[in-house]
Amino acid sequence: MIYWIFLLFAIVAEIIGTVSMKYASVHGAMTGHVVMFVMIACSYLLLAIAVKKIALGVAYALWEGIGTVAITFFSVAWFGEVMTPLKATGLAVLLLGIALVKSGCKEERARPAKSRSNVIKLEVNHATA
Repeated sequence: MIYWIFLLFAIVAEIIGTVSMKYASVHGAMTGHVVMFVMIACSYLLLAIAVKKIALGVAYALWEGIGTVAITFFSVAWFGEVMTPLKATGLAVLLLGIALVKSGCKEERARPAKSRSNVIKLEVNHATA
């Protein structure tokens, strides 16, 4: 459960960092750039911790997908960007894709993972035969 919390914080840090980047580019404030660098670095660090126990594909899909949806929302609400029907459809498809990737993770758990050491042993045994 703690790894899902790390992923949630990674998503929040990514959103804050990216919105700060836009803020800095609009207002020219150096503070926005500093916040951006710190939050993006924290986001990657937290994502790296989260993928220790969460499947990489699932973690990355959630991190990027939820981040993209939230950043688009904030760009429309705070920076006056336009939400076109095509953009809204793209976001809906993105959310559907995230749900499909997440649901595919349940099937992976049913299959036992191959041990890396077994693969190496098989390669060594095959080479000596």
